[in-house]
Amino acid sequence: MKTKNILIAFALTALAQLATPLKMVYDSEMTERQGTEYRFRTAPIDPTDPFRGKYITLSYDIDIIPTKDSSWVSNEKIYVSLGTDTKGFAKITKVSRTEPEQGDYIATTVDYYYAYNNNLHIALPFDRYYMEESKAYEAETAYREYNSTDKNAKPAYAAVAIREGDAVLKDVIIDGIPIKDYVVKNRK
Repeated sequence: MKTKNILIAFALTALAQLATPLKMVYDSEMTERQGTEYRFRTAPIDPTDPFRGKYITLSYDIDIIPTKDSSWVSNEKIYVSLGTDTKGFAKITKVSRTEPEQGDYIATTVDYYYAYNNNLHIALPFDRYYMEESKAYEAETAYREYNSTDKNAKPAYAAVAIREGDAVLKDVIIDGIPIKDYVVKNRK
């Protein structure tokens, strides 16, 4: 009898351990397929640490929000409501401690509040773009060079799907084409 109970407990534990990662994968797939796609304009990255391993570190020009509310605390959970500007790029319309009842939003955290200039820095949850290893270094170089030039004609941006607070980074676009294709196109 004890062996049967142990086997049942083991089976239930194994199922629970499988259910969690499967649910995470399912949620990401649903966000990518059914979420609203936003274009987040990227910003130049710190050249001292632009690339680690097989991904590109991305920076955004909307992750700093001016506010006089100094009660924000690092790592505090927040909800960032989104809209689009006149050029079709994502813009932050509201930051709140409570989940919005409608509209697209991202569940994230406060990076820090800088009281000197009243800026709230938020941690966008899609700051890494993973790539095939053979293209990674070239992509990092191309991304850095493209963002350091005049980007008014065709700014680099990240295509991100948003659904019920979740965000999935779908692609990085440089000069109007996906970064993987941009790297191949510009190989010497």
